[in-house]
Amino acid sequence: MAISVKYFAGLRERMNRAGETLPAQDIGTVAQVWVKATQGAPWPPNMLAAVNHDYAEAHSPVQDGDEVAFFPPVTGG
Repeated sequence: MAISVKYFAGLRERMNRAGETLPAQDIGTVAQVWVKATQGAPWPPNMLAAVNHDYAEAHSPVQDGDEVAFFPPVTGG
């Protein structure tokens, strides 16, 4: 099975794609999704993540069928 990954705002541009699907095998946390999606790039400072539309931390668990989203901090004014 698989994990759906979405990228938003500047991360979408940086990744040059809006999202992808990763095999769920050997992925247990949000941080592991990031490592697999980026081939080992470091976690960007202040990056936000969500699992199934709920904010999540790097150590938050993920499982087969989840949607993981990554996006830069949002500012307003």
